[in-house]
Amino acid sequence: MNQPQNPGQRLKEKLRNGQPAFGLWITLEASAVIEIAVHLGLDWVCIDTEHGNLDFREVSGHLAAANRSATAALVRVQEIEQGVIKRVLDLGAHGVIVPQVCTAEEVEQAVRFAKYPPRGVRGVGAERSTFWGKALHRARTANQDTLVIPIIERVEAGKNIGTILSVPDVDAFFFGPADFSASAGFPGEWEGAGVAEEILRIKERIRAAGVPCGIMATGPENGRMRLAQNFQMISVGADCGLLMRAITQMMEGMGRPVGIEVLDV
Repeated sequence: MNQPQNPGQRLKEKLRNGQPAFGLWITLEASAVIEIAVHLGLDWVCIDTEHGNLDFREVSGHLAAANRSATAALVRVQEIEQGVIKRVLDLGAHGVIVPQVCTAEEVEQAVRFAKYPPRGVRGVGAERSTFWGKALHRARTANQDTLVIPIIERVEAGKNIGTILSVPDVDAFFFGPADFSASAGFPGEWEGAGVAEEILRIKERIRAAGVPCGIMATGPENGRMRLAQNFQMISVGADCGLLMRAITQMMEGMGRPVGIEVLDV
């Protein structure tokens, strides 16, 4: 009897087949956000531990909420650090999204930290990933199931994309337009002067190598544009941003403008 695909396998297959995969960025503590994403049928979620205040306890709760669903649970780690990558995978993440990569050596290090020997150096733990030690056999297939997705968010990464693409076992690349803009000298802009074109240029090199690309959509129209541009992993937004947008639309729809007071201190 064939074993059913786990969500990581399912997401990998979608990406390999050129299908779009829609996801949600998670920054809030409540695991109900993950449950909502699961019930809405999203292909993946990204639990963001690079920014914000999510700790390991909250990450574990999010991963438990996604457990036994068809939604792949990815964790954006705060940096390329062996202990952090190992722990979030042990807690049940189907993969890691790795920020601030600039070189092939950094990407290779992230892959090695996420993979068991002989490909990598990940240790075998008795946690959710192995059903608390009762399913150690899962380690046999984990290397092929676990996703590693670096984020291109620095000008330097774009310049090094040729050597970065030589690293095996990378499942996709994600783009961070705001950080790329800051790196290009336009902090505080989603896509500064020339950044939109540069992202598309880098994306074309990645797609030519047969690797999928992802990006966050800023709205439905932008999402349709990104699909037309051949991005496959489309984030429909971040939980906080979507909540603020929905509240703003409701208030303004009833005639009350919403103002956000920002204090410079």
